Amino acid sequence: MESKTKEGKAVSQEIMARVESGPRSPDYPISRVAILLICLVWSGYQLYIAYQPINATIARSWHLGFAILLVYLAYPAYNETRPPFWVKLIRKVIPHTRSRRSLRSRIPFLDVVLGVTAAVTTLYIWWDYEGIIMRQGLPSVADVWIGVVMIILLLEAARRALGAALPILGIIFIAYSFLGPYMPEFLRHRGIPLDYIVNDQYLSTTGIFGVPLGVSTDFVFLFVLFGALLERAGAGKYFIDVAFSGLGWMRGGPAKAAVVASGMTGMVSGSSIANTVTTGTFTIPLMKKVGLPSHKAAAVEVAASTNGQLMPPIMGAAAFIMAEIIGIPYLDVVRAALIPALISYITLFYVVHLEARKLDIKRIPRSELPRLSKTFLRGIHYLVPIFVLIIYLVVMRRSAITSALFAIEALAVIMLVQRPIIAWLAWWRADHTPTSGETLGLALRVSFVDGARDIVFGLIGGARNMIAVGVATASAGIIVGVVTSTGLVGRFVTLIDTISMGNVYLMLILTAITSIILGMGLPTTANYIVMATLTAPVIVALGGDAGLIFPIIAAHLFVFYFGILADDTPPVGLAAYAAAAIGRADPIRTGVQGFTYDLRTAILPFIFLFNTELLMIDSMAGDGEILWIDDPLRLIWIFVVSLLAMFSFAAAIQGFFAERCSIIERSVLLGLCILLFRPSVVAEPIDLPRELIQGLAIIACALLYSQQRLRSGGWRPKGRTG
Repeated sequence: MESKTKEGKAVSQEIMARVESGPRSPDYPISRVAILLICLVWSGYQLYIAYQPINATIARSWHLGFAILLVYLAYPAYNETRPPFWVKLIRKVIPHTRSRRSLRSRIPFLDVVLGVTAAVTTLYIWWDYEGIIMRQGLPSVADVWIGVVMIILLLEAARRALGAALPILGIIFIAYSFLGPYMPEFLRHRGIPLDYIVNDQYLSTTGIFGVPLGVSTDFVFLFVLFGALLERAGAGKYFIDVAFSGLGWMRGGPAKAAVVASGMTGMVSGSSIANTVTTGTFTIPLMKKVGLPSHKAAAVEVAASTNGQLMPPIMGAAAFIMAEIIGIPYLDVVRAALIPALISYITLFYVVHLEARKLDIKRIPRSELPRLSKTFLRGIHYLVPIFVLIIYLVVMRRSAITSALFAIEALAVIMLVQRPIIAWLAWWRADHTPTSGETLGLALRVSFVDGARDIVFGLIGGARNMIAVGVATASAGIIVGVVTSTGLVGRFVTLIDTISMGNVYLMLILTAITSIILGMGLPTTANYIVMATLTAPVIVALGGDAGLIFPIIAAHLFVFYFGILADDTPPVGLAAYAAAAIGRADPIRTGVQGFTYDLRTAILPFIFLFNTELLMIDSMAGDGEILWIDDPLRLIWIFVVSLLAMFSFAAAIQGFFAERCSIIERSVLLGLCILLFRPSVVAEPIDLPRELIQGLAIIACALLYSQQRLRSGGWRPKGRTG
C-alpha cells in the first residue's frame, strides 16, 4: 500500500513538473547549474526592476527573454512515454534516431540553439529600441524577419510548456489576420499584410509585449516569488498542520482540514495544480484513512485547491491582468472577489460535512492530534509576511509592487533568522553552560547558511514557477493583438447574439461552456485573457441590449470563474489527474465528482451578474464608475443571506440536509436558494421589501431543517425511543 502511495505521489509530482516548472532534470552538472543560475539571475533582475523601474517595453523583453530561454532548456520537445506521431514516423523510417539517453536527463544542442535564438529575437527590442521607435509603423526587412522567427519560436515554446491548445489558437488567429477578405460575411475584414502583423504583434505593445506580459513582468512575478519563498520557508506544511490540529477531530475532519489548508495555501499560491500536489500529498491519504472513498477524497482536494485561485489577496496572475485590462486598482478586484470566494469555500466545507454525514465517516480521536495552540504558535512567524502584505495592500493602500516587495523583505529576514533562533532555543533547553558556547556558535553559523540557502532556492523556485506564466501571457498577447487590429469583438458580439437569439441567459450559458472547454487546454491565465478579450465585452453589450447593466468587473469575474473550473473538469482536468494519482483513484471519476462539488461555484457567477451586491457593488454611476457598498451591516446581511442560499443549493444537489431529502424537499431547497439570492423575483410583483422575502426564506429553511431533525430523531432526549 505504501509503495502505491509513493507511486501516486511520483505521478502527481510529474504532472506538476510538466505543467508548472518543466520536467527536465539534466544529468550533467553544467546543464543543471546553468538552469539554476538563469533562474536565480531572472529573480534577481525582477527584484532589481521592482526597486529601480526601467522602460516598460525593455523590462518586458528581458522578462520574456528569460522565460523563453528557460522553456527550451527545461522542457523537452515531446514526452518520451507518449511521443507524437511525427517522432514515431521518423523512428520507423530511420530506426537509429532514438536517443541513447533520456530527453529528460540531457539538453540537446538543438534546444540550446533554439533557446538562445528565441532569447536574442526577444532582446532585439531592447538592443534596437530607439531605432524601432524612430521607424514605428514602418518596420524594416530585418524587423519583419526577426519578428517572424520570434513568433514561431514563441508558439513552439508555448507548445512545450502549455500543450498544443494555445499555439493552435495563436496560429488560427494569425491566419484570420491574413485571410480576412475570404472569411464569411460576419467575420470578414480587409486583411492585414505580414509587415503590419509583425509590427502589431512584435514591435508594439498591442500584441506579444502588451498588457498581459506587462502584468506578468510587473506584478505576477513578485507574488509568485513570494509564494515560492513562503513554501520554501515551511509555511505550506504549517498551514496543513494548523488545519488538521483544529479540525481533524470533527466528523470528516481530514476532508474539512483539506479545504481549509488548501484555501490558506491558495491565498499565496495561485496555482491549482501546485496546490493540489502540495496539500494533497498529506490530506488525501488521511481522508481515505477515515473512510472517504478514493475518488471523493481526491475530488475534495481538487475542488479546494482549484478554488484557491479565487482567494484574495493573491488570486493568480489572471487577477492582476484583470485589474490592468479593466483599468481599476487591484484592491478593487480583491474587494469584488472577496464575498464570492469566502462563500465558495465555506460552502465546500459544508458539502464535505454533508458527505461525512451521508457516509457516516468516523472521527479522529483528539488524543491522536497535536494541540492547536502549540501548533499555531510554533509557526506563527509565517503569518508576519502575509500580514505585512495585507497591511500595505489593503490598509495603507500602497501599490501591489511595493506591498509584495515589503512582504518579500519581511519573509527573507524570517528565513535567515528562524533556524538560528531554533538552534539557540534547543541549546538553551538542553545545555546552556559556557563550555558549550563553541558548539552553539557552530550551530548558529550552519543554521544561518541553511537559511540563506533556502532563500536562494526559493528565488530559483519562484523563477521556475514563472516560466509557463511568462510564455502563456506572451502567447495570449498574440490573440489580443489580432482581436484589436481586426475589430473581432464587434463581429463576435453579432455572432453570439445570433446564436443565442438575443436571450441573455443562453448567451451566458454559451460563454460559460466556452470558457470551460478552452480551459481544458489552456492554463487559467491564458484562458482568462482569451475569454476576457472576446466574451467579456459581449456580456456587457448584450446585457445592455436586454436592458440589464452588467458591471465590467462582473463580466470579467464571470469568465475567470469558469476558466478556473476547467482544472477539474473531465476529461482533461490536470488537477484532477494529479489528485487521482495521489489517491490511486480513477481520474475521470475524480474529475466528475470534483465538478459536482464545484457546482456551487458554477452558479455564483450567474448570481453575481444579476445581483451585484455579492461583489459589494451598489450601482453604477453615469460615467461607468463603480459605487461600492460601504455599510458594514448591509455587507454582513448580504454575506449571511448568500451563505444560507449556497447551503440550500448544496443540500439540494447533495440530496442531504439534516437527513436524506425527498424530491419535493430538494425542489423546495432550490426554490429557497432562488428567493435568497434574487428576492426581487417575488418582491417586485407583490411590492414587498427584498429583506422581508429573504427573512421569510430563512425561516422556511430553519423550519425544513427542524422538521428533518425531528423526523430523524436527532433532537429526541437521550433514553427515549419511538
